[in-house]
Amino acid sequence: PANAWGLHDMHGNVAEWCLDSFADYLAGAVTDPFLTGGPNRVFRGGCWYDPSIFCRSAFRYYFPPGTFYEYIGFRVVLA
Repeated sequence: PANAWGLHDMHGNVAEWCLDSFADYLAGAVTDPFLTGGPNRVFRGGCWYDPSIFCRSAFRYYFPPGTFYEYIGFRVVLA
C-alpha cells in the first residue's frame, strides 16, 4: 500500500545514494538537514540483502564517491 505521501515501495529495494556529505548532524531540531564539504557521500535505507533494521529512511551510512556497491541505487528527483 501507499505511504502517507502516496508513494509505493520506498523501502527495502536498494539503498539510495544521496547528495549529502557524511558528517554528524548539528545539535537541535532541523528540517531536511543538508551537509556538504565532506569526502564521503551518504546512502540511506537498506536493501533486500540487509537486515530489516536498515530498511528505513533514518538509517544512513557512507562510501567515497565512485564506490560501486551492487545494492545501492539512486532516485532521480526534480527539485
